[in-house]
Amino acid sequence: MSTRRKFLQSSVLGSVAVITDKKVLAQSQYKNVTDQPLVVSTWDFGKTANAAAWDVLIKKRRAVDAVEAGVRIPEADPTNQTIGYGGLPDRDGRVTLDACIMDEYYNCGSVMALEHVTHAISVARLVMEKTPHIVLAGDGALQFALANGFKKENLLTAESKKAWEEWQKTSKYEPVMNIENKLYGKDKDPTPGGPDNHDTIGMIAMDAKGNLGGACTTSGMAFKMHGRVGDSPIIGAGLYVDNEVGAATSSGVGEEVIRVVGSHLVVELMRHGLSPENACKEAVQRIIKRNPEKAKNIQVGFVAINKKGQYGAYALQKGFTIAVKSGEEDKVVAAKSIY
Repeated sequence: MSTRRKFLQSSVLGSVAVITDKKVLAQSQYKNVTDQPLVVSTWDFGKTANAAAWDVLIKKRRAVDAVEAGVRIPEADPTNQTIGYGGLPDRDGRVTLDACIMDEYYNCGSVMALEHVTHAISVARLVMEKTPHIVLAGDGALQFALANGFKKENLLTAESKKAWEEWQKTSKYEPVMNIENKLYGKDKDPTPGGPDNHDTIGMIAMDAKGNLGGACTTSGMAFKMHGRVGDSPIIGAGLYVDNEVGAATSSGVGEEVIRVVGSHLVVELMRHGLSPENACKEAVQRIIKRNPEKAKNIQVGFVAINKKGQYGAYALQKGFTIAVKSGEEDKVVAAKSIY
């Protein structure tokens, strides 16, 4: 009896030891190996947005605070015709914005088809913090924003209105995203198939405590159908944050990102051991596998960071860039691509 009791005790203790070891391994696998903050965003204009986020991070504030502050910069920039104020309108001449935000506790908020408010990302954060919901859309999102102190404004600038009026001459709608951008010597072209029609800023960050946060905001594809919503405000598609593993965001043809639940896919691939770059590459390859011919003519790019403080990106086509800011670097990087 005593022998059997000892055997059972040792077996139980052994099992506990194995479980404990697994927990320790899981914790150490995703432990932040640097105490330096990190912020990564989509496109070359993300560098300016990163600077605003960095000002928050160096004050040892939360990553979610940093990403909100960061993406507010292009939201308020009238020369950026793909985000916020000055964004290109839909085919009816209405500027509609989509945005979402997510913090280290799986809290998230989103607005879709929001009109008349520049800082859609801040409305999304209030949805996260002040309502029991995750998504508010259209008139309901505007009503909520106005009730919380936001002012109604005209987001259609003279330049964007002129571009819309020029588009109306043909009304040709080809939702093909950036293939080559300014980094490759191309001129600015805000048309739906043009090289500068980026449509989104996605930003992910790690703060000094190793916690993660992310934000994504856009005015969507130029001259889209009224009411169209892409991946940007959809948690799991345009943005996903898992504080145990990492965070990811995307830019490009949102319909294709939604079909593979892209950002969540990238994070889950990192959970299973892939580096940020390889996880982004695998997500891009999923899009190709679904529709190889279509994938040759559109752009989708992913960017990700993990809990080790590593980052990476990958895209379908050349031209996708990411902006990176840490204690050691402040640069724009051309992402690798399949084509």
